[in-house]
Amino acid sequence: MDYHSVLYTQLLSAIHPQGTTVLVMILVVLLFLSFVLSGSEVAFFSLTYKDINNLKSKQIPSYKRIVDLLEEPKNLLASLLIANSFINISIIIISNLLIDNMFNFEQFNAAWVEFLIKVLAVSFLLVLFGEVMPKVLATQNNIRFAKDFGGVVQAVAYTFAGMSKWLVKYSDIIEKKLASKTGSAYSLEELDHAIDLTTNETASENEKNILKGIVKFSNISVKQIMKTRMDVHGVEYGTSFGELIELVKELNYSRLPVYKEDLDEVIGMIHTKDLLPHLHEHNDYNWHTLLRPPFFVHEQKPIEDLLQEFQQKRIHFAVVVDEFGGTSGIVTLEDILEEVIGEIKDEFDEEESGFKKIDDNNYIFEGRTMIHDACKIMDIPAETFDEIKGESDSLAGLVLEIAGDIPKVGAILQSGDFEFTVLELEKNRIQKIKLMIRREGASS
Repeated sequence: MDYHSVLYTQLLSAIHPQGTTVLVMILVVLLFLSFVLSGSEVAFFSLTYKDINNLKSKQIPSYKRIVDLLEEPKNLLASLLIANSFINISIIIISNLLIDNMFNFEQFNAAWVEFLIKVLAVSFLLVLFGEVMPKVLATQNNIRFAKDFGGVVQAVAYTFAGMSKWLVKYSDIIEKKLASKTGSAYSLEELDHAIDLTTNETASENEKNILKGIVKFSNISVKQIMKTRMDVHGVEYGTSFGELIELVKELNYSRLPVYKEDLDEVIGMIHTKDLLPHLHEHNDYNWHTLLRPPFFVHEQKPIEDLLQEFQQKRIHFAVVVDEFGGTSGIVTLEDILEEVIGEIKDEFDEEESGFKKIDDNNYIFEGRTMIHDACKIMDIPAETFDEIKGESDSLAGLVLEIAGDIPKVGAILQSGDFEFTVLELEKNRIQKIKLMIRREGASS
């Protein structure tokens, strides 16, 4: 008999009825912790972007705890996995001790019987209480599960913070090395260049742009293509039927959001084709019966996902909301398609494009022009202004960010290779901007 066998025998002999009770209690606690951690893994990481934004808006400590924990998802996941591994190993050891203390396997005179009983017993405990039950419950009600056991998860994350950060650090290093070896990771700029080099000489510029649009499609968010709130026209709920008809004639839009008080309270959408059978109605006609339910989408949602939702729901129009639930703007199916095939002109579109190209280095833009669109027009990388734009999405916001306050008409602002000149200002809103690029080897 070796040293470990002697030690194990002595440990078993030291376990008396009271000690057995203690071990059972420890086992119950460990099973509970395994239950909590396995369920929390599912509960926390099944929360959608909408769920998280909803939790942010509520001033409840338990919800705030969930949001805080998810700020570093990799570290949280690593902590949960590490802790659960330790707990499961402890469950196996203690279960083994209890089974040896409760059963006399010498009477069977067969090692395989002991092995089989232990494997079945421990597997049953771990699978039932550590996998199936918690994950089923967490899947059915992920927010409540995360709320109820957030304190335990926070304690675990704090306890294993150092180890989890170390593991995440080295896993990222390994991931980068594997990615570099496969050579499959290319920047968008490299892919654009590859398209220019590999496309046939007969391919038109529009065809090349379509290919580039497809490549960038999955990296574009709703916020980058939406019409901002300042450019959104809506219908106030209390508008009479006659006024509504006149408004539709004036705006020439096929769909209009309907709101109460302001655009932060959109309650529906009116489709102009739904009005056609009722044009003969009197001014007091209750047009609210024609309202269609609004479809809301978060501004950070990828347009690739939004396109799928548009197809599934068979709709063309969505109201864009920010992290606080306020209306940021609107986005249409046309806006999404334009990212691939370029500008779409219909019979209602004005000829005014929103910009004027003076030469390759000088442009005049409307202030409301999105930064993303301006970069595309000037044929520069979309991320050119990412470091200086702050929270801005339009050129007007970018200029305000650079200036630090509201500039006067004629003000010239410098930023890197770019010069911004304010041409028009109306009620503290920048209407027109001249943008000059100092390209290498080009004169201004």
